[in-house]
Amino acid sequence: MLPQVLLAAGGPGTLDLDTDTRSWVLVGFLTFIVPILLICVLNGPERDRVDDFYTAGRGLRPVQGALVLTGVYLSAATVLGTTGTVAVFGFDGLFIALCTVLSLGVLLLLSGPLRERGSYTLGDTFALRAPGPSVRIAVAVVTLSTCVPYLIVQLSGAGRTTAMLLGLSGPGAEQTAIVMIGALVVCATAFGGMRGMIAIQVIKTVILLAMAVVVAAVLLHRFHWSPDSLIEAAGRGSGRPEGYMRPGLRFAASSPVEGTLDFIGLMITVVLGVACMPHVATQLNTAPDTAAARRTVRHTIAIVGVICLLTTVLGFGASALIGAPKILAADPGATSSLLMLTGDLAGGSSAQTGEAWLVVLVSCAVFLTTLAVVASVTLAAAGSVAHDLVTNVVRRGRTTEGREVAAARVASALVGVLSICLAVWVQGWNMGFLSTISLAVASSCLLPALVYSLFWRGFTRRGLLWTLYGGLGCALGLQVVSPVFSGSPTALVPEWDIAWFPLQTVALVSLPVAFLLGWLGSVTGQRRAAALPEQPVRA
Repeated sequence: MLPQVLLAAGGPGTLDLDTDTRSWVLVGFLTFIVPILLICVLNGPERDRVDDFYTAGRGLRPVQGALVLTGVYLSAATVLGTTGTVAVFGFDGLFIALCTVLSLGVLLLLSGPLRERGSYTLGDTFALRAPGPSVRIAVAVVTLSTCVPYLIVQLSGAGRTTAMLLGLSGPGAEQTAIVMIGALVVCATAFGGMRGMIAIQVIKTVILLAMAVVVAAVLLHRFHWSPDSLIEAAGRGSGRPEGYMRPGLRFAASSPVEGTLDFIGLMITVVLGVACMPHVATQLNTAPDTAAARRTVRHTIAIVGVICLLTTVLGFGASALIGAPKILAADPGATSSLLMLTGDLAGGSSAQTGEAWLVVLVSCAVFLTTLAVVASVTLAAAGSVAHDLVTNVVRRGRTTEGREVAAARVASALVGVLSICLAVWVQGWNMGFLSTISLAVASSCLLPALVYSLFWRGFTRRGLLWTLYGGLGCALGLQVVSPVFSGSPTALVPEWDIAWFPLQTVALVSLPVAFLLGWLGSVTGQRRAAALPEQPVRA
């Protein structure tokens, strides 16, 4: 989930940095972020062409495409969450990092058929098998159900992190930061389109990789470049050295059976959910052909693998130098561990100018990571609204490229404003519920629908609708009656207790249900139309 980042040395919500370091952080923001957003806007499409706005003309070569896909794929949740999970749970955190890379393996299997059948949105992919407005509407509903909660979590975490790094506190400061960040992203998305996103994603990936390499080098230097010494110190810092490098700490509070099922469900959700997020899957449409799409994903696996390896090193460092008890006392989600580690490596409140730039680098990398992901998710949601709903349902394809691009820009603004308002409203809530919903819907609806649509010729419109709506209803329903929503101190509504479903992860149930409904709907329903030729759908 994305971070409610509370860096604490002096207490929750504070960061032990002096005024000069905070000033350097502000200078770093202005130096990096503002020009990058300007580049994003200036690099936007020169003409109102749909292909340029959604896919940047499909001209991304594999290496450039891999840098962009890495930027789209890696959110602040991956960087901060994986670091914190490794710091607190050790071996279980390593599995989460591994699942992050394995999810790209799923995307690699789908990349060729997705690029061959894709056009602008997932609705185009499904419409080849089952054309009609009902399918477009269903895909748009599922896409928005996945993207909007994810945007709320990202904006909420970005607002809190920005306010904290600048020395501000209180809900008013965080909400103001959310509005400012959201407004910047909406402008960059509406005017830059996919061409603008390419610029921001490439810069984000380079800065993120540089940050991970620099901080890991400084950390390993402190331990005399000995990984064994680092891991041994991490075990001591965890407070549970005997179980730190053994599986089971992540759900140790649950019963053995529930803990095991939750851990398996979490792995399935990460592996199958992240790869099928709309903004990730549709990014493959920027490749010139299917071969380039596959090579793009292969290069992305290498880049993401390096970054995940470095984040596990940083997680061990956070446990060794900060200690898991102190990390959890500052932030129960442990997402503050990376910045707490950076503050310690830079010398905390006594940081010198050279050391303060380490904090600036990490702060800008995290902030830029959030901006880039928010922009790509906003573009995916806006594309579904403009292309699937407005162009193909309301106007039934009778439109011009200029009108569709205008609709996409308006949709970007509407999705952005809605997400900003909701993020301001829920600021201070536990964001775990919303983050879990996004991945649960992606793994329970989009994955079964894509597998059936791409690889089963007998899949029908009824089967597709049952898969999408059935998976969505099952995932949302089970999530509402799970401990993530109520019945526990860390739940979204802790004062309620309607958690009759014992597991925190619902994919173990909702995913098979969606597959079953898709099969049942296809074999029992009458095929209303033959499959169309596998040609890209144009506006």
